[in-house]
Amino acid sequence: MTPSPPSNGSHPKKTAEEKTTAKKAVAKKAVAKKAVAKKAVAKKAAAKKAVAKEAAAKKAVAEQAVTTKAVAKKATKKTPKQATPRKPPAQPVPEPAPIPLAISPAVDAHHRERLLHGTHHAPHSVLGAHPAPGGVAFRTFRPYALGVTVVAGNLRAELHDDGDGFFSGLLPLNDVPEYRLLVAYEGTVQDTEDAYRFLPTLGELDLHLIGEGRHEQLWTALGAEPMTHQGVTGTRFTVWAPNARGVRVTGGFNFWDGTGHPMRSLGSSGVWELFVPGIGEGELYKFEITRPDGSRTVRADPLARRTQTPPETASIVHASHYEWGDEQWLAHRGDTPVHEAPFSVYEIHLPSWRPGLTYRQLADQLPAYVRDLGFTHVELMPVAEHPFGGSWGYQVTGFYAPTARLGTPDDFKFLIDALHRAGLGVIMDWVPAHFPRDDWALAEFDGRPLYEHEDPLRSAHPDWGTLEFDYGRREVRNFLVANAVYWCEEFHIDGLRVDAVASMLYLDYSREPGQWIPNVHGGRENLDAVAFLQEMNATVYRRVPGVVTIAEESTAWDGVTRATHHMGPGGFGGLGFGLKWNMGWMHDSLDYVSHEPVHRKYHHNEMTFSMVYAYSENYVLPISHDEVVHGKRSLVSKMPGDWWQQRADLRAYLAFMWAHPGKQLLFMGQEFAQGAEWSEAHGPDWWLLDPAYGAEADHRGVRDLVRDLNTVYHHTPALWQRDTEPDGFQWLVGDAAEDNVIAFVRYDAEGTPLLAVSHFSPVVRHDYRLGVPDDVPAWHETLNTDAAAYGGSDVTNPDPVKPEPQPWHGRPASIRLTLPPLATVWLRPA
Repeated sequence: MTPSPPSNGSHPKKTAEEKTTAKKAVAKKAVAKKAVAKKAVAKKAAAKKAVAKEAAAKKAVAEQAVTTKAVAKKATKKTPKQATPRKPPAQPVPEPAPIPLAISPAVDAHHRERLLHGTHHAPHSVLGAHPAPGGVAFRTFRPYALGVTVVAGNLRAELHDDGDGFFSGLLPLNDVPEYRLLVAYEGTVQDTEDAYRFLPTLGELDLHLIGEGRHEQLWTALGAEPMTHQGVTGTRFTVWAPNARGVRVTGGFNFWDGTGHPMRSLGSSGVWELFVPGIGEGELYKFEITRPDGSRTVRADPLARRTQTPPETASIVHASHYEWGDEQWLAHRGDTPVHEAPFSVYEIHLPSWRPGLTYRQLADQLPAYVRDLGFTHVELMPVAEHPFGGSWGYQVTGFYAPTARLGTPDDFKFLIDALHRAGLGVIMDWVPAHFPRDDWALAEFDGRPLYEHEDPLRSAHPDWGTLEFDYGRREVRNFLVANAVYWCEEFHIDGLRVDAVASMLYLDYSREPGQWIPNVHGGRENLDAVAFLQEMNATVYRRVPGVVTIAEESTAWDGVTRATHHMGPGGFGGLGFGLKWNMGWMHDSLDYVSHEPVHRKYHHNEMTFSMVYAYSENYVLPISHDEVVHGKRSLVSKMPGDWWQQRADLRAYLAFMWAHPGKQLLFMGQEFAQGAEWSEAHGPDWWLLDPAYGAEADHRGVRDLVRDLNTVYHHTPALWQRDTEPDGFQWLVGDAAEDNVIAFVRYDAEGTPLLAVSHFSPVVRHDYRLGVPDDVPAWHETLNTDAAAYGGSDVTNPDPVKPEPQPWHGRPASIRLTLPPLATVWLRPA
């Protein structure tokens, strides 16, 4: 992956603020208009309250006197059996103690200051309704309101305006009732629930799991969740921000002014929570965070499940209503372990495969196209939300949200469902290695390093200008592990291809001496990253049977696809991946075919060396997007010679790749020999397949070959069943460098062979002798990349080829073949 530098996303507040400023001006003007009238009303109300208090006090004194006399009378009353006691000296009757006046219900100066400045950690303890001496105190914080009335059953009581948006009142009630608020603004009255009358929406178990870093369904606890709470519909907002002095919810529902929606801190968990009644799906929101230094920052929700379309950056309240139809697929996708099953992958960049199509429109075209070509899976370049399209999705800001560029999360589910119903698995590129520095996203989220490592040497990625995750922090590890589970459980993803694993594993990755700090053992391994990858793989495989995780790992790290509990010679358990990209094979083989045939004999080992380590891991052979961009040229353009030779080389190379041990991956556009590099701006050159184009047959021939490669591959277990077993492969000739010939046999579990011969020279070789097993009576040519149907010269072996008892290449029998120019031939037992 070669991501581009991060972008600075725009903030929706810039446009909403203009509306807010206008509304504030109107509200303030209205307040000024009514100030005189309100003072008069306040004076009258104060006078009435004074009279009422005086009457209550007099009544209380009288009642106290009566009570005192009754108690005294009872205490001096004689009983029939008691002797008359000696009369004590006369004592004066004590005056009853004065009844204390009820407390003022108004928010005190300390709490008021913290609420106004967004630094209150427990607003529910102040706002809402609370028992108090003399009744129930009601307090609410409604900036720009002209008045607030409490409605509880038949009771209606207007609260006192305490200024700055605070309203309060003490009502003579024995218990806190269920109540609503009538909030008067200029020209309207809002009938609403009070957000500060509700209990927390998260339970102790959720908070315990979050604190332990073990909440495997974290998205059900954090983020925005539409729900019914205490019988009221609304949305629960929760966010992890342990360094914040205060957090407020801001969004379209409060005109991007979060002053009146402070959140409460839930103990020592670092989680802030607020249930906002009346808020539902589709609402825009962000979190306004007061940093430790008192400054404020407005951030998108790290757990948002839906976002605005870039360049807008707000999060959107979302609940899925999609009904899946892929039960049959899910029930059987894990019947055969992936390393023992056919696995050929078509890699695509969704926004540019057919530019302009939405998820649902893609669902009408993509499954049919990929299924027709015979691939078993599609691999989607990252679909998680990202601000800069030029990063191709590899610089993620919305880890829990499919990009809004193509539709809603349910639209994305529709596409996956369509692929499953077409019999195609879905792999998604996943990027837990780093994230961009956009100031509305994860970077210093709550004012201090949080998701990134606090040590700048560990946090700054040297290549991409991004930040690396702090894998040693349990909450960050939980965020990522749960994210992997989320895509598999919520979106039915069948596999995660984990990007840039090598950059995670090594502390000195792209760093010079002095720019990195060794681990506790003095080594260069990132022990925190190792533990994270092991936990992620173990969790995903345990929770979601049938999925596969794939590592893009470009070094010789031991045990990438070894089980996590199996220790290797380096003292580490395996990382636990199911498959690993074979970057060595890719680099070596592409280097070989890029040379002129006359020079290939000097590079012959580049085509054979991969078999030295072919069984050290479970491999995928990738010809990915990275190999056909940024000046590397398209796959066919890497080949030397004229147009005919380039296409012939490409066809021979693809058939060599499909026969080689390991799974196959091909990036879009290469299946029909696109001549230009891929660009995310316009995608594949589909016009090359237009019948009106003069060279259409040349491109269609390559695509027809890819279809036939997949068809024969799928029906030939020898090509995939024993990919990870050395006994499934035998060299026939691996050292014919002068002839540019490579020949080997693949075997399935029953011992049935397939013979593959690749000839990377532009000449025809007649009667080319190859040593073969002597237990096959005859061989039949099942695929020849030089066939006329593919655009070749049609040099074939049409008749069965029978072994002769002449030893060759160390074998007791041999056959004579006609080798076409720049071609690969597959033969099966006749």
